[in-house]
Amino acid sequence: MTRQLHPESTSWQRSVKKYCRRLWADRYMYLIILPVLVYFALFKYWPMLWLRVSFYDYKVLKGFDGSKFVGLKYLEKFLSSPDFWVILGNTIVLNLYCLAFVFPVPILFALLLNELRPGRFKKFTQTISYLPYFISTIAFASMIITFLSPNEGTLAVIFRMFGKEPIYFMGDAKYFRPIVVISGIWQLMGWNAIVYLSALTAIDPQLYEAAVIDGAGRWKQTWHVTLPSIRTTIVIMLILQIGKLMNVNFEKVYLLQNTANLSASEVIQTYVYKQGIVNFNYSYGSMIGMFNSVVSLLLVAGANAVSRKISEVSLW
Repeated sequence: MTRQLHPESTSWQRSVKKYCRRLWADRYMYLIILPVLVYFALFKYWPMLWLRVSFYDYKVLKGFDGSKFVGLKYLEKFLSSPDFWVILGNTIVLNLYCLAFVFPVPILFALLLNELRPGRFKKFTQTISYLPYFISTIAFASMIITFLSPNEGTLAVIFRMFGKEPIYFMGDAKYFRPIVVISGIWQLMGWNAIVYLSALTAIDPQLYEAAVIDGAGRWKQTWHVTLPSIRTTIVIMLILQIGKLMNVNFEKVYLLQNTANLSASEVIQTYVYKQGIVNFNYSYGSMIGMFNSVVSLLLVAGANAVSRKISEVSLW
């Protein structure tokens, strides 16, 4: 007796076979992205399983079974710490400076590059602007420290040429934030401009032709055609940047940090490193890191909701 398959079961099997054929047809594309998936699985998602360290007085040799469950003890300890407001203030202020100055510069740079005619000078300018991004963080920080050295630094030589005493910039906390912001502009300007240059290439040339017919000059074309056309890209990048208000470039900040500028350079990331790795307070450092991640997630969600309501542009 022949067994008859249910129509819905047959339809589901056809869908599975079709999906498998599509996967096989695109197998080389999936092989290309496989290393990326493995990277995120190993270094982003798998470590999240260890977030429960935050809720234990974790001892490495005893493991979770031999460690005492303490709940939110370490979160309360961090929030009541006398260093909490200083560290939080340094993190937010430094990122607000970066948001105000580092974020808009690549947009302006992309607009200026877009005004140049295609040629060697434009390619040369783009290439030179990308280079600082590919310098290792250690080498980049060393360059900054050497450049600002009061003994043999370039600025020290210029100061002496004008008969003035060199300033020890790295030894004064008030100079730390401007140094991080200015160096961030130099390092990220060309690389971050790539996103906006890509968006500019997608603008329909007929829009500019219509603007010229209407008598619009270059400034009005930029204001009424270029900027509105890349508005979606700018808003999305702004939302992502707001989500980083609780995060800084740990490597650069830590390498530029010293005891003299600690009052302005101690941020959440450096504090987590010192508590969790240097002082072996794994549970305390993990809880601070999780607190930072949760706040960052809330900032992204909030910025996304506001953007969706005001401009109808959002990540989701």
